[in-house]
Amino acid sequence: MIKKKVQVKNTAGIHARPASLIVKEATRFESEFHVHMYGYRINGKSILGLLTLAAEQGAELELEMDGPDEDEAMDKMVSMFENGFKMGEE
Repeated sequence: MIKKKVQVKNTAGIHARPASLIVKEATRFESEFHVHMYGYRINGKSILGLLTLAAEQGAELELEMDGPDEDEAMDKMVSMFENGFKMGEE
């Protein structure tokens, strides 16, 4: 199991579009994926779970991967957060 902290960089936070991008990528991997924020732990492969976090720009999240492809999955998720889900400024 590996964990990494990330920050939401896009101005609109994690709304429907970035949540769907996260789920789409996460489901490509076999590893279990969870997101921690403010004491909550949600399934990172659940769009509803991600939306319930209501993560705004600047929010800090901890990503958790556990499985055979956890390193590759974590690299992909961290990259998505780092580039603001390729959304630019909204």
